Amino acid sequence: MYKYEVIVYWSDEDGVYIAEVPELPGCMADGASYEEALKNVKEIISEWIETAKKLRREIPKPKGKLMYA
Repeated sequence: MYKYEVIVYWSDEDGVYIAEVPELPGCMADGASYEEALKNVKEIISEWIETAKKLRREIPKPKGKLMYA
């Protein structure tokens, strides 16, 4: 389990909740509910890190902030 900060907000434009991980550029997911967006972003964090490892890119260390919305 990763300890990256996750910001979740409602997008009127898209009609879904958006979950962003500011420490991992471009790492975000959406969902019809708050819970779904969080579930989806957890998968995307793993994929983001897996891809960065394959490309030998630096993976930022989590700052350890609490998850909140």
